Amino acid sequence: MNILCIGGGPAGLYFALLMKQQNPAHRVTVVERNRPYDTFGWGVVLSDQTLDKLRAADAPSAQLIGDAFNHWDDIEVFFKGRSQRSTGHGFCGIGRKHLLNILQDRCQALGVDLVFECDVQDDQTLAAQYQADLVIASDGLNSRIRTRYADTFQPDIDTRRCRFVWLGTKKTFDAFTFAFEETEHGWFQAHAYKFNADTSTFIVETPEAVWKAHGLDQMSQEEGVAFCERLFARYLDGHALISNAKHLRGSAIWINFPRVICQNWVHEVQGPDRAWPVVLMGDAAHTAHFSIGSGSKLALEDAIDLADTFAAAADRGASVSEVLQQYQARRSVEVLKIQNAARNSTEWFENVSRYSGLEIEQFSYSLLTRSQRISHDNLRLRDPQWIAGYEAWLAQRSGAPAQAVPPMFTPLSVRSARLKNRIVVSPMATYSAVDGLVQDFHLVHLGARALGGAALVMVEMTSPSPDGRITLGCPGLWNDAQAQSWRRVVDFVHGQSSALIGVQLGHAGPKGSTQRGWEATDEPLPSASGAPDAAPNWPLLGASALPYGAQNQTPQAMTAADMARVRDEFVAATRRAAAIGFDWLELHAAHGYLLSAFISPLSNQRQDAYGGSLENRCRFPLEVFAAMRAAWPAERPMSVRLSAHDWVDGGTTPDEAVAIARLFKAAGCDVIDVSSGQTSRAAKPVYGRMYQTPFADRIRNEAGILTIAVGAITDADQANSIIAAGRADLCAVARPHLADPAWTLHQAARQQCTVSPAVDWPRAYWSGRDQLYREQLKQSQAEAANRPPAPKEDH
Repeated sequence: MNILCIGGGPAGLYFALLMKQQNPAHRVTVVERNRPYDTFGWGVVLSDQTLDKLRAADAPSAQLIGDAFNHWDDIEVFFKGRSQRSTGHGFCGIGRKHLLNILQDRCQALGVDLVFECDVQDDQTLAAQYQADLVIASDGLNSRIRTRYADTFQPDIDTRRCRFVWLGTKKTFDAFTFAFEETEHGWFQAHAYKFNADTSTFIVETPEAVWKAHGLDQMSQEEGVAFCERLFARYLDGHALISNAKHLRGSAIWINFPRVICQNWVHEVQGPDRAWPVVLMGDAAHTAHFSIGSGSKLALEDAIDLADTFAAAADRGASVSEVLQQYQARRSVEVLKIQNAARNSTEWFENVSRYSGLEIEQFSYSLLTRSQRISHDNLRLRDPQWIAGYEAWLAQRSGAPAQAVPPMFTPLSVRSARLKNRIVVSPMATYSAVDGLVQDFHLVHLGARALGGAALVMVEMTSPSPDGRITLGCPGLWNDAQAQSWRRVVDFVHGQSSALIGVQLGHAGPKGSTQRGWEATDEPLPSASGAPDAAPNWPLLGASALPYGAQNQTPQAMTAADMARVRDEFVAATRRAAAIGFDWLELHAAHGYLLSAFISPLSNQRQDAYGGSLENRCRFPLEVFAAMRAAWPAERPMSVRLSAHDWVDGGTTPDEAVAIARLFKAAGCDVIDVSSGQTSRAAKPVYGRMYQTPFADRIRNEAGILTIAVGAITDADQANSIIAAGRADLCAVARPHLADPAWTLHQAARQQCTVSPAVDWPRAYWSGRDQLYREQLKQSQAEAANRPPAPKEDH
């Protein structure tokens, strides 16, 4: 093939040398607008994992890169006059110019044609000139080629909220250093690392508002650099900060990071007499924030992936089109994983003030795990001594003995309630009640999970009135018979376990009168079918006369009398719950049910005092909560479940969720149970592991209230990471508890946790507890001995 790479950065150069090495008959040309030794920026960072991939792809260049790397294992964090250092992270730093020169030399040694000082204005003309069969668009962040074919590539460019400047210094750092400095206007942070024997990269970053408040937008380049030198003088030991972007004027050296995602990576150009594909690679296709050090990693691994795909295709005779389809399908998924991690990391640094109330121990842990790619177990693999010290520190602050305990097994006190650990069995609708009465099923279902080691078992959403049910199979608390049926469950949990049990009260509102979950979720009862046993749909209430979906009933907009009646029904159910002996009460104000329908602007279009502003939309839910709080014993906790994001344009936003949480906190709420979505059929959630935890994190650390994280939390490592980082105070686990009622006990055994009562065995098993535990521990240790070590993920 005739291969043309437009752009001589890491992606274009590395792909060129890999393809030439693969088949010397290829004619490969790299065209670069700069001179051979021009480059901007300072050092780049790669992980040990990426260096291993380079060795497998091209050993000669990997050897030269490896010889030039400055390697370090430590990360040091400076915050509020103190520092924390951990090890085992495995980084390599190299000057960007040196890296490019190594790749340029390797290209020339293999016979790749390098063309410098050629600023490509028309890729089609150049492709025709070189008779290109394949064009690689590796022309960087501001890719002209991506812009030219934007209709095909469909780029999504998100300009982030911080300003940063890329500087250098002759101060050499012996660890990857994060330094945080607070000014009268806000926080600045420095990312510093050595990349050769006498030079370090020194990136300074701050939110746009803080940057402007200090007048940096009006300063010259020299004045801005001098400001940074003064601010971070304690870390520079008298060394200057240096800019190598002298071609820029004034504050232009400070930029906002653009996150680039492209829907498609391949465009077919139809020339006058032939066609050829144009393929995006590196920053032209995608970007990842510098805080996870993955820009160069992604570029190099793009090149490796496409070259490997061509090599495999040669063996089976696949076409170029098939190769490119496979490349995009596989590589876009891998890139998305990195970009999701980079998004989490970016948002952490954009919101340092959110975590400024943490002590440095937890602040450092939060920083290290900010991307959600590094977990508690991964940190234990990297630095077992540091993590053991941190666990002991966290346990002591939780009121447990100052010894290393997995964070999920530290206790928590909320009012008079003492939770033995941080695991909650999430409320899960089972649609198995009869006339609102819970059955033997509920006794077995909830009782088994109470015996399974969790600190708190929440029962499913329970209605304060018949018309407040979601389905005919939902439980209620509107009469004494229902209270008695619940009492049997509560008494069993209290009598046979050390778990607490809580009830979630909620009114279905516009989402009521629907079929059971296993029939047709959120679909109306089939009463119109004419079947003799078809149940009739009952009238619905809502904030406004807006149906949940076109096929759902239109609810009646609530009148003042309706609101008073529903409020009183909640209060009556609250009193019954207190008399039964429930330890915890949660008000369901999420997922499009009645109170959520008031909060969300998608379903509340009222023109009275209960519509319009956020405060007005929260008025009725707060009135209900206040009345329930007054009726609920003062010593027992109350939580509120909220949808922190509607996932629909024009709906509730995470910013508003923080404000809503503050309103409920002021009303006496102890904990916010943070969910999202299910308020509109138009919702488009972005799913992933722990995908709702960032909302819990924001509410906890901005509103200053305890939170429960819920949503795709599936293993102990995730729960430990969430609790240890201070992203939430409790983890609600649903589906794993369905599959394994003793999930919490089994996680304790796997982690070799012997702390009591955090993993208290059911009383009925007490006599056999020690032997049972020893057997499980022996089995888990045998499994661990045969298990290969977990890989270190890229930072």
